[in-house]
Amino acid sequence: MVAKWGEIAVKEVASAINGRLISGSPDEFIKGLSTDSRRMVPGHIFLAIKGERYDGHNFLTEAINAGAAGVIVESDTTIPDELLDNNLVVIDVSSTLNALGDLALWWRKQWGGKVIAITGSNGKSTTKEMAASILSLKANIMKSPGNFNNLIGLPLTILLLQEHHKLAVLEMGMNRAGEIARLTQIADPDIGLITNAARAHLEGLGDLNEVIKAKGELLRVMSKESTAILNGDDELYAQLAPTFQGQILTFGLGKMNYIRAENIKKIGDCAQAFNIYVKSERIPVKINLPGIHNVFNALSGAAVAFCLSTSKELIAQGLGNFRPLKGRFQFIDLNDGIRIIDDTYNANPSSLSAALKTIKDLVGKKQGLVIGLGEMMELGKESSRYHFDAGRLIAGMGARYLVVLGEHGHNVIEGACKGGMDIKQTYLATTHAEMSDAIKVNVRKGDIIFMKGSRKVALDEVVEVIKGYFGLSS
Repeated sequence: MVAKWGEIAVKEVASAINGRLISGSPDEFIKGLSTDSRRMVPGHIFLAIKGERYDGHNFLTEAINAGAAGVIVESDTTIPDELLDNNLVVIDVSSTLNALGDLALWWRKQWGGKVIAITGSNGKSTTKEMAASILSLKANIMKSPGNFNNLIGLPLTILLLQEHHKLAVLEMGMNRAGEIARLTQIADPDIGLITNAARAHLEGLGDLNEVIKAKGELLRVMSKESTAILNGDDELYAQLAPTFQGQILTFGLGKMNYIRAENIKKIGDCAQAFNIYVKSERIPVKINLPGIHNVFNALSGAAVAFCLSTSKELIAQGLGNFRPLKGRFQFIDLNDGIRIIDDTYNANPSSLSAALKTIKDLVGKKQGLVIGLGEMMELGKESSRYHFDAGRLIAGMGARYLVVLGEHGHNVIEGACKGGMDIKQTYLATTHAEMSDAIKVNVRKGDIIFMKGSRKVALDEVVEVIKGYFGLSS
């Protein structure tokens, strides 16, 4: 059977999550599930999750007042009287976070379609969207919305799967060991893709080898009947390939890869064309993104489609249809010939290096480059060095002005000055307003403004201010 809200009884949910029903009817049907009391849908059951910044158990009364049909709580919870007095559903479990994952796994097995799981240090969101752009041409799909890629977001995505969905394209993120293993257990993927491994989330993992191991949890948990897709040009391949007993396909630029790209050519500033080769079969494609890293993203998205027997015509069409996501190397043209390249969604040393290489190819002789850099988070004990190196790299770009925001901003500026920039070409901002003002004052007609930083730094706020100041080009 295919799971469907409104046709699932309380006793089925309790069984799926190994819960204990302490109030309410076991035969009552559940209309849906909510994890946020502020967005409670009347008739849904409220699952109280303990997060890093909040505890859903503190909002049980709010959920009830908003029309919740019941609650799922942890076993040490004091149950509000109004729940018991009205005989509303109360299920207790040892961990509500684990219960959410267990329910999603049960749902996924009832659904029975094919699941594609995508992880990696860089490019996983773009790859997910590229794969979805192709696959949506041949089937009704579900894809992870936004950054629903953690132990809460991924299960909630799976719980949206319905009978008409044939494929699910899911993104998996992590910042500590064990998370990818649990996400893989929940999703039970038919195809697992690792885009790459880079120096990211080092605060929780330690070093690159630990990052590779953490990403490799996908392969260690996946069934041997599934297919793994790996970056054959990345150092993770040699370490991870022996850990998987199923079929492996590789992508990259090297001739040894099963799926590779050749004859890469720029088309203006914002696009590129190349040939994808699957064995001896050639697929001419165009993507609306610059940079060699986006060629890799396109190859990995095409590899997913190939595993699902997608025609080369649909692969080319789907990649051509793809448009850049907000905050991921997005081009925004302003008045006076000024262009923002908004790459503010996230940052780590590897993604910054790849982006700067692409920027260097875009900046013409008559253009100036202003860089707004936010801190790269979760880099652990080597954070100062990575930010210093970023500064030296920026200095080598010939940037006219550099504005930095974040705790390690002084390390970036120190590195930039060591690399040849004058201290007068740099500014250490302490607020978004300071950063916006410093950029506005130093931008000239025809300049490129490149903005990048970790998500928590929220440089998208600075981008919006700059857009409002100069105005969008008509």
